[in-house]
Amino acid sequence: MDETILVVNCGSSSIKLALFDSNHHKKASALAERLNQSDASARISGDQAPVQLPENACHEQALQALVQAFEDRNLMGGKPVSIGHRVVHGGESFREAVLIDDKAVKAIETCAALAPLHNPVNLIGIQATRKLFPDCPQVAVFDTAFHQTLPPKAYLYALPERYYRDWGVRRYGFHGTSHYFMVLETARRLNKTPATTSIISAHLGNGCSITAIEDGISKDTSMGLTPLEGLVMGTRSGDVDPGLFDYLASRGVNASQAHRVLNQESGLLGLSGQTNDMRSLCELADHGHEPSELAIDVFCYRLAKYFGAMMASLNRLDALVFTGGIGENSARIRAQTIQHLSLLGIGLDADLNAHHGQFSEGHIGDADSRFPVLVIPTDEELVIAREASRLANAN
Repeated sequence: MDETILVVNCGSSSIKLALFDSNHHKKASALAERLNQSDASARISGDQAPVQLPENACHEQALQALVQAFEDRNLMGGKPVSIGHRVVHGGESFREAVLIDDKAVKAIETCAALAPLHNPVNLIGIQATRKLFPDCPQVAVFDTAFHQTLPPKAYLYALPERYYRDWGVRRYGFHGTSHYFMVLETARRLNKTPATTSIISAHLGNGCSITAIEDGISKDTSMGLTPLEGLVMGTRSGDVDPGLFDYLASRGVNASQAHRVLNQESGLLGLSGQTNDMRSLCELADHGHEPSELAIDVFCYRLAKYFGAMMASLNRLDALVFTGGIGENSARIRAQTIQHLSLLGIGLDADLNAHHGQFSEGHIGDADSRFPVLVIPTDEELVIAREASRLANAN
């Protein structure tokens, strides 16, 4: 029977699971969402019948139900040979993926203050699978690890040094597994090695980040201490003037309220007043909804500015790369963003872009573009599965 690798990705109110075989081909996936709510639901991809969950199911209950559903459908092939977990924040404790033991769990717990919405639920997933499969090697793969190569000039804030020394206040970056996959896949498509590939990678979804990668190494990135910094996102503001907090306080908005607004009520949702979904925004803009059109304009302009800024950290550029749900599927966003970069000699082929590079190995740049432009579907789960397999086999 074929060996199985289980990948676990616990979000603040969801769980994504995936099963891979020993050759790292995906066998199945599942999603539980709206956890801890009365309408919590779960489903195996491609299966019309929902997975039954208890009312107000928590993360642990949902994970147990999905694993049981995999087993009931004969998808597991016995217990997994390794389990990989996405962990959002590794602070400075983790520069790479690690085998999970009690010491690693304690270190992940110490990073919880840096990602309070994510690390605690990541730990719930870890503890739940350690109960279900106590003898199975488990691996933590960190969003922040890929960016631990940032030089001090890129990761330090211009704050009193004691804030970094005593409290770890610095820029960490996120979406590391996605950006790492981009350099691997771009290198393959350009017939290069990752160690000789330099790209600017834009991961665009409900969360958005952009990373400058030189010879396979992260040199700068847009997200910072938390995933709030940088680009305009679905509900997150991205960069704002820090003086905003004093101004909001003078208007009676306290710190927790400001945090909620900047993380959950801003970005595309805040600008449009309608939705954080880019597909819906484009439809609204096409029907003359000016706030939606403005939201798109701000999103693309900020993204283009960051493309330009990331060039400052590179000595060479082999390609600009779009990925994530928006980056992979919105020809409009790619075109509008690249229009802002015409001074740099970057241009798109309208037909290749309209087809998302499907018939050109992802290439969407025109013949005169100074740098190649590519669309590459991300696969963070595959990266996690590979790391889980590698470390389990090395153990």
